[in-house]
Amino acid sequence: MTEKRITAFKNGQSSDGEEFILPTTFETLSNEIYMRLNVLPKRIYLKDGTEVTDISYIRHNDELYISAGEDFIKPKSMKLSEWITLNVGGKYFTTSRSTLTSKEPTSMLARMFANNEDDYLFIPSNMDSKGAYLIDRSPTYFEPILNYLRSGHLIYDSNVNPEGILQEAKFFGIDSIIPQLENLRVQKKTDVPLTRRDVIDALIKTSYTAELRFQGVNLAGADLSKLDLRNINFKYANMQGCKLTGTNLSWCCFERADLSYTNIDGAQLLGVKGLCANMEGASMKNCNFKDPGGIRSNMEGVNLKFANLEGSDMGGVNLRVATLKNANLQNCDLRAAVLAGADLEKCDLSGSDLHEANLRGANLKDAAFELMLTPLHMSQAIR
Repeated sequence: MTEKRITAFKNGQSSDGEEFILPTTFETLSNEIYMRLNVLPKRIYLKDGTEVTDISYIRHNDELYISAGEDFIKPKSMKLSEWITLNVGGKYFTTSRSTLTSKEPTSMLARMFANNEDDYLFIPSNMDSKGAYLIDRSPTYFEPILNYLRSGHLIYDSNVNPEGILQEAKFFGIDSIIPQLENLRVQKKTDVPLTRRDVIDALIKTSYTAELRFQGVNLAGADLSKLDLRNINFKYANMQGCKLTGTNLSWCCFERADLSYTNIDGAQLLGVKGLCANMEGASMKNCNFKDPGGIRSNMEGVNLKFANLEGSDMGGVNLRVATLKNANLQNCDLRAAVLAGADLEKCDLSGSDLHEANLRGANLKDAAFELMLTPLHMSQAIR
């Protein structure tokens, strides 16, 4: 077996070390260290602070730091690695020492990893089996803090609560980011979705002849079923998951609004404007789009993927370049509807009336047309 040579130092020192061949047993090693350094070794560390409990872990040319019982003390002259791995709540982060120290030099992280003699006592002594420094904090909230130290910008996922990042910034003393997080906390509290009661109060206070603007507001999840909401401007509004069953939405503006996965069954949608609205996955069974006065509902460019419009009266509706992939349009009245350039791939149009509908340039791949009330003429689908 090849002999292993090691160098032993007193804990906290990097000079006056003793080089010798590693004995085969821990007891013999302890005796050798005592004779050479005059220190009774109760604990032995490697240069990264790992405590040695098994002599087989010691490798050729390792440096050992001998303790009389005290914790590992990093030698002041030891060169610190520029790259650092942190184990934060079980998640690993690798970053540079300068990232942790340069932007916020007075923060706890900077003091923990600064390459200054005065700050050696702040370096965390606990390391895992991979040599990563252990920090008992939430990795979800630590990651935005680390990204801020890297780039100078607050970047975090939308599902992460800014309140948690704020508390983490205060814990580590990242003072420059705290005002921004305080503002986000205030904004989050004020961006609570409006409720049915809020909408009814607005309706009561507004004349039916006046334009009521809910442009850009947050109505996500609100129950607005069976209300009379005619002529309201919902442009850019967030209405995800709203309950709109039996609601009168005639002549409303939903331009670029988000109505994904809403329940609009049985609603009145006469003359509605839904240019480029997102209605993906919406349930819109037995809705009425047809205005007796002849005003077309304009749904140009709307996203209706996976939407269910079964049994709806959509005569004359403008669905030009709309996305209806995998939508259910069974038994719909689509007489004179404009579907030019629409994506109807895998759309179920079984039992629907497409008399005089404009399907020119539409994508009809794998669309279902069984039991149609009127035959589909080629002129309707050819450019």
